[in-house]
Amino acid sequence: MNSLVAAAGALVAATALPYLAYLALYAVVSPSGSPADKRDDEPSVSIVLPTYNESGIIEKKLDDVVSLDYPMEKVELVVVDSSDDETPELIAEYFADRAHPDLNLIREQERRGLAPALNDAYAAADNEMVVKTDCDSYVADDALREAAANLADPDVAAVTGQNAEVLGGSEVEAGYRGVQAHIQTLESHLDSTLIFHGPFSAFANDAIVPIDPNSLADDTELALKIRRGGDRVIFDPAVRYKEASHSDFGKRRLQKDRRGMGLIRLLAQHRDALGKYGNYGKLVLPFNWWFMVVSPWLVALDVLAVTAAGIAVAGPVGLAVPAALAGFVWLGQKDLLGPLQAVYAVFDSQVSLLHAAIELLRGKGDGTWEVDEELREAFD
Repeated sequence: MNSLVAAAGALVAATALPYLAYLALYAVVSPSGSPADKRDDEPSVSIVLPTYNESGIIEKKLDDVVSLDYPMEKVELVVVDSSDDETPELIAEYFADRAHPDLNLIREQERRGLAPALNDAYAAADNEMVVKTDCDSYVADDALREAAANLADPDVAAVTGQNAEVLGGSEVEAGYRGVQAHIQTLESHLDSTLIFHGPFSAFANDAIVPIDPNSLADDTELALKIRRGGDRVIFDPAVRYKEASHSDFGKRRLQKDRRGMGLIRLLAQHRDALGKYGNYGKLVLPFNWWFMVVSPWLVALDVLAVTAAGIAVAGPVGLAVPAALAGFVWLGQKDLLGPLQAVYAVFDSQVSLLHAAIELLRGKGDGTWEVDEELREAFD
């Protein structure tokens, strides 16, 4: 056998092996739903909402909040705002004639980044359950009740949910979220999940600790620190939200790469947690290290090695390998791959993570973000 073909085959097998092992583990555990001992509960709730120039969508978001199936007299809304448009005035006007929920509007004098803003908002939150949500997302009517039922389990101090409907109709994002939901369900049944989602994450107030002011993965960092404090942090597919996303390859880089940078940096900062905290450190963190840190580089090497092997065996015809990959990407970003769309979504995430790793190595990444007007339109 040609040595290049053998090397390419071995590299592809090494890349695939951890994924196959995780699939086998999934088959053995057969996880479903939340692992928590859910019970009806109705704690007081602080909803934390960071805002930055949201004047075009803020009223829709506030409509979403006040329409939740929960007694609003038990809810306070903590808004931390760094806008230079009329967003804070619109918020104050919206609540001017409302008795509930209580409004705590924190206006920043300068834009410092999301993590410092959230630290201030969490410190100001008075109620038993603290829910963080993003302005450009919708939350299911029963999300607060589902979250409260999870936190009623004394072993659980944080819960996140799933993007049940991708606004804008991106099949790429829907495919990725579907795969991610299965992974996070398995992680939660093994112990705890890693990734917490900005559109909806709920925390027991007494478990909240400050996050790194330079964090790019604020929700996930808080959950990770809570797990390190001894409590479980889980994913429940019954906790649902809606968030917009792109399918276009280039536009996804803007949305996804920053998240990738935050997650990779967080894993590196907490590398000492590997092997500790039960199955969280023995299985969940090692798999995420593989998926986010190691696998993207191996996937890139796979493409190069398979292309080289193809050229070695078939000459110029071997260039069909990168041509086929380019076609796969083109069809994927157009949502035209049918049942293979989920496979493309995972490949797309690997591209984001590879790009994110390169950007981190170049010293890029701060705590601010740019408004994506197209996503705002999809939300609207």
